[in-house]
Amino acid sequence: MNTLKHFVLWLSVPIEEVTNKKVLQYIEALLDRTLKSKSINCHLDSIRGFYEYLHNEEELPIPNPVKRGYALRLPRPLPRYLKDEEVHKLLHTVKKPRDRAMLYLMLRCGLRVEEVARLKLVNLDLKRKQILVQHGKGAKDRIVYISNDAYRALVAYLKQRRYERSKNVFLVEKGTYKGKPISVRGVQKRIEYYSRKAGLKVCCHQLRHTMATQMLNADAELVTIQDLLGHGNIKTTQRYCKLSNLKVQKDYYHAMERIMKQYSPPMNIDSWG
Repeated sequence: MNTLKHFVLWLSVPIEEVTNKKVLQYIEALLDRTLKSKSINCHLDSIRGFYEYLHNEEELPIPNPVKRGYALRLPRPLPRYLKDEEVHKLLHTVKKPRDRAMLYLMLRCGLRVEEVARLKLVNLDLKRKQILVQHGKGAKDRIVYISNDAYRALVAYLKQRRYERSKNVFLVEKGTYKGKPISVRGVQKRIEYYSRKAGLKVCCHQLRHTMATQMLNADAELVTIQDLLGHGNIKTTQRYCKLSNLKVQKDYYHAMERIMKQYSPPMNIDSWG
């Protein structure tokens, strides 16, 4: 009712004469008041619901002036990543071979949690240190590469893995479902367990974010990171640039060194006053 009151007081025409253009003008007025996108969308939801009520309940022949596409896009939070000391702490907490292998595939290979849970033995090419990720997000396939430490963790797990008939790589090791493929929630619960044990707050997706940020800081090309993570749009990968202060810092100083060599005249420090 409060948001509707603001709208009605702002209007210069009767409510039955409100047009799409008028609603767009109201959005601009709210933006001028520096309201956030979430608050403006709440206003639009109230107005839309009010006109739906007039049409459906009161049976008034008034078209709804608030179109679905009018909602403002909400800002996406920046991906969180682990600092180097946090990565070190987490890795030293995980001792179980299966869980270490799962963690490394997310942290070093950039696999999503559902991709870890669905991973099949046939998708592993250990000779080439490659993994074929089938039917990833957006039903896309991609090749990812296995770092040396991830390779060691994966081989250590496969050597002690039982249930040779199972096609999935990661299996439940205890309880009623022993020998069955581990679920997405099962992987998440293991990472949550080790996170608490290490005194951290870590979710599976943060491991992917950490890989992307570390690679960017190590001067990997953005398009390379995009391919490895399976991002359909480079803009998704570009979000990591906002996090990677070390990369920005290095690029700045490298560029400034070149600029100063090329353009700066020699300075006589003794002549400074």
